[in-house]
Amino acid sequence: MLKASEIKVGDTHSEVLVEDLKRTQIVQYAGASGDYNPLHTDEIFTTKIAGYPTVFAHGMLTMGMTGRMVTNYVGDGTLKKYGVRFTSQVWPGDTLTSVATVTELREEDGESLVDLEIVTTNQDGVAVITGSATAKIAS
Repeated sequence: MLKASEIKVGDTHSEVLVEDLKRTQIVQYAGASGDYNPLHTDEIFTTKIAGYPTVFAHGMLTMGMTGRMVTNYVGDGTLKKYGVRFTSQVWPGDTLTSVATVTELREEDGESLVDLEIVTTNQDGVAVITGSATAKIAS
């Protein structure tokens, strides 16, 4: 578990979430989640009917990978709140990197908490997710 004495406002933690996202990973997520929207798995539908350049990842796949980065930083079972906004699509071949920045350390209801700002970007530096999280930390 992350300790309040080990961090300060402005500290960051970053991880590469995925290098060269594969279509297979997107299809596997469709099966795991039950979300079979053809925009994520059907190249012909996505390009010819919907007008996109190719299939793209589920937003929740990217959110899940980003959430793993957060729990790797703060510790399993400590997350109190986590929310994101999907700001750009994630395509096959993308490499995603996520950064969590400490924005506040505080006490609430007898617990030590850390507030984080989260940004996940692709290999071109384009934000694909922005968000925030709050986690319990050791005093």
